[in-house]
Formats: sequence, C-alpha cells, structure tokens
Amino acid sequence: MSRTGGWVTGSVARLAERLPGWATLVRAPNPGPMTLDGTNTWVLRASGQAECVVVDPGPADEGHLTAVAAHGPVGLTLVTHGHDDHVGGVEDFGHPVRAVTDGDEFVAAGLAITVLATPGHTADSVCFLIDDGAERAVLTGDTILGRGTTVVAAPDGNLGDYLASLKRLQELGPVPVLPGHGPALADCGAAAAYYLAHRQARLDQVRAAVAGGARTPADVVAVVYADVDRALWWAAEWSVRAQLDYLADLGELDQT
Repeated sequence: MSRTGGWVTGSVARLAERLPGWATLVRAPNPGPMTLDGTNTWVLRASGQAECVVVDPGPADEGHLTAVAAHGPVGLTLVTHGHDDHVGGVEDFGHPVRAVTDGDEFVAAGLAITVLATPGHTADSVCFLIDDGAERAVLTGDTILGRGTTVVAAPDGNLGDYLASLKRLQELGPVPVLPGHGPALADCGAAAAYYLAHRQARLDQVRAAVAGGARTPADVVAVVYADVDRALWWAAEWSVRAQLDYLADLGELDQT
C-alpha cells in the first residue's frame, strides 16, 4: 500500500483473489483522480437466473450503458449514491431504480440483498450485502474503495456519519468488498479498520495544523497535504472542511 505524502494511493486491504460467481464487473471508461480506473458497474445474477441486478449503471456513456445492458435482461437497478459518475446514465439506461431504505431485505436475481445505510461520503450513501447461500460480498459504492481513501465532501458529506458507517462495516468482518472504484478487496472488516485509523490520524494532523496557526481549510491543506500534488488540493479541501466541522461539533474548535 503506497502513499503520496498523506494521500493514500494503494489498496487498504488484501485484494480479492476472484469475484463471487454471481458478480460481473463492467467498468466505465471514465478514469481520473477521483474515479481511479473508472466507475465500477456491477451486474449480479445467481446461477440459473434469467434476469440480473445492475448496481450503479454509471455515467451517461452510450458505449458503457450498451455493454451493461448486454448482460440483461435487467430485472432491477440499484444505486449506492447519487453522484453523477454512478447514476448519470440511469435515465438513458432505461430501467427504473428501486428506492431503498436501511434494513430492507429482498430477493432479486436469485440473491438475498440487504440494504445498509452508510452515510458519510454523501448523505444518501448505502451499501448492499449480497448472499446467494454460498458466497457473500458487500457492494460499498464510494464508502470503501478498492484503492486509496474516499473523500468526505462537506456539506453533503459528514465525517461523524462516515466514521459511524465505517464501524458498521467493520462489524461485517472478512466479507469481500466490491467497491465503486478500484479492485475488489478480500476483507471488509480490515479495510474499514484501516480507514478508521487513517481518519483518526488525519484528524490529529488537522488538530496540529490548527494549533500551529492554520485558520482556513486552505491553510490546513497547505500544511497537511504539503507534499501532495497541488492538482489534488481541491479534493483535499473538501475533506478538510468536513474534518473541521467534525472537530467543531466535538467542541474542539471555535465556530465563530
């Protein structure tokens, strides 16, 4: 696992050796600093089932949506959160998205699906725990990535919520992770534990920067991310705003 200064760039847990038999990855052609290799669209279907479940159709890219639809017929579409790189193609995809709430349990494409509300990256983030009776995995959207760490973008993102969501996912233990970006991971519990430790270390760095005189998010970024490519500072500032809000809610910072 590698770092660029304080910016994690490698995998945060052991990579999965293979995907579950019921999962197929169709990666969108939208690579970039925030999307890694591109958005992961997951096509789910238990053995012997005609219809499939599509999770996160991806951006409005005709070629990508055509490739996803080729795995149909599509019986159900689910989304992990509302960012455009995950749902921009929903309308063109032509299959309605099922609305879900925390704790929903249902069967589709021969798979038992449980909805876990995991706000933090965004307020609407959810994960999907999938089980065919033999293999389980959790689809984490951007809450846990296959490589690097996710941005908690205030004000929609909330660090307190994110930490609570990571603790919830840590309790799943060694369940494989099918993330919204990057490769599949072998152990959700280990990945969540790393993310929690990373966030606490980052909070300590932010505390130190504020104690040293940093007053604005940009000031904090210039200290904490000093050796990170400045092209990424705009994303770092999103997370710093969430960190400062979190510390203020704890009563550690003056909100005036």
